[in-house]
Amino acid sequence: MRSHAAGRSAIAWAILAAPLGAQAKPPAAEGPGAVDAALHEMSHHGSDAGSNPHMRLSATRPATPADSTRAAQLVVRIRRDLGRYRNVETARAAGYEQFLPNVALPIYHFTNWRHGLEAAFSFDAARPTSLLYRKNPDGSFMLTGVMYTAPARFAEAKLNSRVPLAMARWHQHINWCLPKRGEETRWKETRAGKPLFGPESPIASKGACEAAGGRFLPRLFGWMVHVNAFGSDDLRVIGGENH
Repeated sequence: MRSHAAGRSAIAWAILAAPLGAQAKPPAAEGPGAVDAALHEMSHHGSDAGSNPHMRLSATRPATPADSTRAAQLVVRIRRDLGRYRNVETARAAGYEQFLPNVALPIYHFTNWRHGLEAAFSFDAARPTSLLYRKNPDGSFMLTGVMYTAPARFAEAKLNSRVPLAMARWHQHINWCLPKRGEETRWKETRAGKPLFGPESPIASKGACEAAGGRFLPRLFGWMVHVNAFGSDDLRVIGGENH
């Protein structure tokens, strides 16, 4: 019988990879290295994401007055309905669980699996897949924003109906080279001083990955977007990916 943690990880994979395709396997199949590397990458992408071969971003578009109004309304709703989660214990009591609690990260994701599953079919700004926190010097958590998710099959027009593309760019994690199944110890391999596998590898094509003896995944997850509603009053900062 799988452990509770293993089952939870499989649910997480289903949430973020939806809709599942031939390339999307649950963490039990990919091994813990893939899961940890993926979740670590979710907390580290920043302003250079557009030049990252492992990141796909939605297109930029100029803001219309309607976009700006809708973005402002979204921020108001997030602050009104989710402000109680400034207390991280309240978030935990509501079913938000911390990713990689023993790893130091610039941003910590607390994820509610039920909300993530719901996001594959509908959108509710008050039920984000993840809450985003920074850690204060005293070890306490400070709420900075939320992360919404959507299926990879969604066209950008549908993403825009959830969170305006003029406000924030949605992203996917793509072009990953992983060790073959059963060879998880290879996660630590390097070449020319850089990791051979994962989000920091220079390998971003199927041919190069196969030449390195790895397995290529063209996409790891579905769409995600960060809205830093508690970090600033500036909409450019609120919708920015530079955490």
